[in-house]
Amino acid sequence: MTTKPSSQDLLPADLAMGTVMLKVGDMKLMTDYYQRALGLEVVAEQDAGLYLGRLGRPIVHLSPAPGLSIPGRGEAGLFHTAILFEDQASLAATIATAAQYEPRAFVGSADHLVSEAFYFTDPEGNGIELYYDRPRTQWAWEGNNVVMDSLPLPPQRYLQQHLSEEAVAGQHATAAGVGHVHLQVGDVKTAQDFYVGTLGFEKTAGWHGQALFVSAGGYHHHMAMNVWNSRGAGPRRDTLGLGEVLIEVPSGDDVGALADRLKVAGVQSHHTGLELRFEDPWRNRLRVAVR
Repeated sequence: MTTKPSSQDLLPADLAMGTVMLKVGDMKLMTDYYQRALGLEVVAEQDAGLYLGRLGRPIVHLSPAPGLSIPGRGEAGLFHTAILFEDQASLAATIATAAQYEPRAFVGSADHLVSEAFYFTDPEGNGIELYYDRPRTQWAWEGNNVVMDSLPLPPQRYLQQHLSEEAVAGQHATAAGVGHVHLQVGDVKTAQDFYVGTLGFEKTAGWHGQALFVSAGGYHHHMAMNVWNSRGAGPRRDTLGLGEVLIEVPSGDDVGALADRLKVAGVQSHHTGLELRFEDPWRNRLRVAVR
């Protein structure tokens, strides 16, 4: 049974998700996709790769990894990186450019009650969610669980309602950032023990023992884990795909408190003072750093 963390063991309420690093086989192809399909711009060229984002805020870090293979469908790793937009027009503009770039990369859409979401796959098989949050006043809670669903959200109708030439033309001038990161794992109980019991996220939803949604500060979810493709998966091989998930916290004290919790739990980590690097039970690499 997973124990609920005490308030002093919780991650800070104003935590934010940071850059997702992807190990990339074909840098030219992937850079072209993230720029032209998703409307991102090169923010920095460093750490042996490219950081792409909006308005100077990095969203993905593409890191060249020639020679690595694409992971199998049933392996642990990335399910999707979810990019959050500030309004429906900005979201519609990126849905339109992504669908135009490669129509077959579109894999679905859903009204989740808390959000409106559209799903794509990049050229190397990494999942991408593009979404808009409904106002928090419209979210419903049942105790500590946020009410979510997957209702039909027809993309053509959405574009008819929200797409404008101005939004497409001004795509690079609108903000976006990583709203949440969804992982494939081997089992949900181990995920809850680690992400809730050790790290200090709070559980906000589950799905028939097949998925877990966790957050800080009452968000619907900053991270999620599922076993839909990967039930029973063991530690990851070194493959293309997810390299690292960055979680940003306000202060060094937050980093230090988490370092202490990891030590007590017997989780190996590398702590520099301002940041902390460690792996989850499936070797998904996480970095917690001061914002």
